[in-house]
Amino acid sequence: MRRGARLPLPASQLPLRGARASPCLPPQTPGALVPRLRLFPSSALHPVALACALLATAPVHAQTVPGSATQVAAGSLKPVVVSGSRSERELEDVPARIDVIEGEALDPTRAQDIRELVRELPNVEVKRAPQRFGAVSGSTGRDGNAGFNIRGLDGNRVLLTVDGIRMPRELNNQVFGAAAFGRDYYDLGLISRVEILRGAASALHGSDGLAGMVAMTTTAPKDLLKEGQTFGGRAGVRADTEDKSAGTGLTLAGIANDRLQWLGSVQVGRAQELDNKGDNRSLNSNRTAPNPQKDRSVSALGKIVLTPGAGQTHTFTLEHVDKDTEVEGYTGRSPTATGVQDLDGTSEMQRTRASWDGRFFLQSAWADTLRATLGYQQSRSREWSREVRTALPTVRERDVRYEEDLWQAVLQAERTRPLGNGWAHTLVYGADVSVAELDNLVTGVAGPAYETYPLQRFPKTRETNSAFFLQSEFVSERWSVIPALRYDRFSLKPQSSPLYPLAPAALSDSALSPKLGLILRPQPHWQVFANAAAGFKAPSPLQLNNFFQNALANYRTLPNPDLKPETSQTLELGARGEHGRLNWLVTAFTGRYKDFIEDNVRVGGTGAPGNPLLFQAVNRGRVKLSGVELEGRWTVTPATTLKLAYGRTKGRDTLLNQPLNSVNPAKLVLGVDHRIADWTLGAVLTHALAKDSEDINRSSTPQQFATPAWTTLDLRATWRITPRTRLSAAVHNLTDRKYWLWSSVQGVAGNLATLDAYTSPGRSLSLALVTDF
Repeated sequence: MRRGARLPLPASQLPLRGARASPCLPPQTPGALVPRLRLFPSSALHPVALACALLATAPVHAQTVPGSATQVAAGSLKPVVVSGSRSERELEDVPARIDVIEGEALDPTRAQDIRELVRELPNVEVKRAPQRFGAVSGSTGRDGNAGFNIRGLDGNRVLLTVDGIRMPRELNNQVFGAAAFGRDYYDLGLISRVEILRGAASALHGSDGLAGMVAMTTTAPKDLLKEGQTFGGRAGVRADTEDKSAGTGLTLAGIANDRLQWLGSVQVGRAQELDNKGDNRSLNSNRTAPNPQKDRSVSALGKIVLTPGAGQTHTFTLEHVDKDTEVEGYTGRSPTATGVQDLDGTSEMQRTRASWDGRFFLQSAWADTLRATLGYQQSRSREWSREVRTALPTVRERDVRYEEDLWQAVLQAERTRPLGNGWAHTLVYGADVSVAELDNLVTGVAGPAYETYPLQRFPKTRETNSAFFLQSEFVSERWSVIPALRYDRFSLKPQSSPLYPLAPAALSDSALSPKLGLILRPQPHWQVFANAAAGFKAPSPLQLNNFFQNALANYRTLPNPDLKPETSQTLELGARGEHGRLNWLVTAFTGRYKDFIEDNVRVGGTGAPGNPLLFQAVNRGRVKLSGVELEGRWTVTPATTLKLAYGRTKGRDTLLNQPLNSVNPAKLVLGVDHRIADWTLGAVLTHALAKDSEDINRSSTPQQFATPAWTTLDLRATWRITPRTRLSAAVHNLTDRKYWLWSSVQGVAGNLATLDAYTSPGRSLSLALVTDF
């Protein structure tokens, strides 16, 4: 136990505020006295009495947590994180770099989608390519906000969850032609908190945590209801000139009685094409301005929270996100009187989730608390395109659908006990099981001569994952030693289908993911931490059984039942501290990744009649990544705060001795916030370095465009009209700078006549009015 431990206040005197004001002690244990172990913050996974002790004695003052993307309001508790240890910990008690985005950092003027969510985070980015596509050929721009890139790795190598339930996978390896399915199944209007864990997360969370994890949490009644309220809510409207978007949302929450809380939320949005700096508005392939686009979204969230007594809490959640897009594809038209004369496309994404989260206060010999989670999620994506041509066939259509149904169950126990001599021990252990069914269908009219619709690129596949995990945490005043281990067993079982002409391959394998975290606290105000971890990602059904065949050109793909999981070994070293008004964080990391799966690798054949070229997905890549991250916040005066963030990553394919193109250039972010009465004014200067030619692998695009350095300035202001109503405004890219994001131009040649089509938005204005009641 740390020096200065105190006994908790009675429950009636706990200094609870805002969202964290919640019942602490079960009725049968009023006034329970538990010594405060400051290293173990409040958690529904700890004994309830211990949680109340922690809340009662937590420091209450204004401060900023290093590694957090949001400032803690005066009088609130330190933020806690879940992604780094599967149970709540104060950020300083996790040996890893975790970004926390919550509160005003989720204001619509700062983050309307996942692309804007990470705009100010170095070494984290979301790719968004322009909507330039064809009906059958082409692979650009159909996946929207494709997904997260963390420290140079992206796609399904980053684990995404909402309330602990895994999000659908990305589907894009060019065999679907113009169709590509990203991972933006979110509506940030339903989200109250985002945690971005950098580095391997497989030891606790399993497959896909190779590069890191983005864990989102939906809004709960406690996030809106102030102390003493039995009914309340939040309403807001927003608008942004960047994509001519507008939206509104209403969230209501209430307490029906001392055992039942409820919440309901509806969010509606409309948008058009995302702006760029292209000025060619031709109605053909020479166009660099965005294609006309209409986006619509409707999302809903419902929650019921039951607290029947005996330390139990049951949360039932129903979430639905529905997005659709219509695009007038001028860029797919021929600039002459022959060829494609008209092109249209639509995209649809729906995700529906029902889940139960149960927490039980046991106080038994084998567990203080038990948490059970059960969820079912259904995801549907569809991309359709139609072109009118002068040549035969005069009309060509392609309709591609992707479906993913998921069942997930988690059972997790936690036990905390003192060891003596100033040490305490917390054991977190449990089981994680998920069963997903993945399916696809390609139909259309007048497809290529080598294809006959309908068809499947991979057969319907059942993916089963079962795992056991264990984390043992030993803590004293100066040290934390946190080993963890997870064993995963996965299998891919395809079903035979007349739409898939090959004999499908099945696959099963396992992975053991260890991790060791250390924290040393030389002084109370700063600490050093280290984290060595292993990660893995299982092959996808598309990689296992990708089917593509062109009899005219005499080539085909083959299943590969010998695929192995992609794996990683990473090391992260860091230090963070608080020195008066200065908070800082320094992190260095390195990792080796092997058995990367490369799609469509030639494995045989000559292309001669009777001997077609053969392609497979194979384990071939070996990658090394390393980098540094710096972050600091200085409260110059009680009203003025300066911030700095810098991140740089270097990556190389060691097998090919080539740079890794998924690594983004280094970025520096400088910001200032100043409060004047009811106003908060801020400015953010962002500078990205040029993409060095030596850091580009040009094997696939010899004239690959290297993005120049760029600097943008954003201004923002918030007027607190009343204590519960705020009006926010932000001007992004104030100087109207023309620039390119590296993630948006990979595979684009520098001599391309339409290069401006890939530029980022120019100057834009966003507004939001939000009121709590």
